[in-house]
Formats: sequence, C-alpha cells, structure tokens
Amino acid sequence: MKYRLTIILLFFTAVVFAQSEIKSGKLIQFSGIITDVDSNSVVPYVTITNQSFNEQKYAANYQGYFSFIAHPGDTLLFSAVGFTSKTFVLPSVIADSKFTAMIKLKTEIVYLRTVRVNPWATVEEFTKDFLSMKVADDDLAIAKRNVSPEALRGMIKTLPRDGQEISNGNYRYNFDRMMNVNMRQTNPLLNPFAWGKLMQTIFNGDKLRSEEQ
Repeated sequence: MKYRLTIILLFFTAVVFAQSEIKSGKLIQFSGIITDVDSNSVVPYVTITNQSFNEQKYAANYQGYFSFIAHPGDTLLFSAVGFTSKTFVLPSVIADSKFTAMIKLKTEIVYLRTVRVNPWATVEEFTKDFLSMKVADDDLAIAKRNVSPEALRGMIKTLPRDGQEISNGNYRYNFDRMMNVNMRQTNPLLNPFAWGKLMQTIFNGDKLRSEEQ
C-alpha cells in the first residue's frame, strides 16, 4: 500500500512538472494571413482557438491578418462562418522567436432539403380548382392570336422602338434632309425665294422700259 501511494505521488508530481514546463516553455509570435483556397481572397474575422493552451481564442482582422503569442507544437483551430474548420499544428522545433504561415480555408457547401409548396390546403380545394380551370388553347391558336391585327396594333402603340428601328429612322431623316439641301442648291427653280426675286426683276424691267417710252 505504501509503495502504491508513493508511485501515485510520483506520477502526479511528474504530470504537474510537465504542465509547468509546457506553460513556462518557449514562446513565439505566430502571425499569418487567412485566404480562401479557391479564390485566394482574404477571409476576414476568423476565430482562432488554441486547443493546446486553455482553449484561448483569437480573431483575425478584416484583412484576414492575425498575430498572437503561442508555443511550439500548439494545435490551433481556424473556424469561420461559411468555411470548413481547419486544424493547424505548429512545429515542435522553431529556431526563431516568430513563425508565419499562410492558412487556407475551404468554402463549406451546405445542401438544403427540397421544399415543396402546395397552393391548395386540401384535396377538395384542388379538385374544385381543377374542375373550374380554363383549359389553355393549343400552340397554333396562341400563335394566331399573337399575330392578329389587334395584337399587332396594340404592340405598336405600347412597345418602344428598338435600336434597329431608331437607326433606320435616323438614316431616312438624314437622307431626306441631304436630298432637300442638294435640290435647293442645284435647282433654283424649286426655291420660292428665287421665283420671287425673278418676278421682281421682270417687274422692274417692265417698269423701266415703260418710263423710257
């Protein structure tokens, strides 16, 4: 009995000593950036849990950057909403007092169950609506109704002109304007002002001849 008690005390002392050694061991500055594994875009506000040291929690900033004190060999859990959690274990032997790493998280795909929405609360309501339902016309009847003169006139009044129609209208307007300008410049007989000037010249000539006589 005495030997058993001694062994238990020695085991308990060794465990406490090992924990104190871990807590008082080497400290490092662990830093890094968290990105998406597919798009390489930063993942902001990721929660980092040190599972090897009292479940201490840290958080990355809005740019996905983090930096905190850790121990070599610590197990760190990176978790964020919409991403699969990832476990990262620090190397047991780190020569420097700081360690950096690029952490990549994978987008979590959530499959939702299919929801079927029924517009009828009971079978009786469905039967009533089904019996009173108006059967739609066939494709030929629908096509004839869509191209009827009444339907076309209604679409002409309500539908706006498309780009092709506007372009054709502008082209015709510019062409008619150009032709009118050319006709006024090349044929003065079609110009009413030219006719008025001609009549005034003839009247002045007749008046001058009558005065000379």
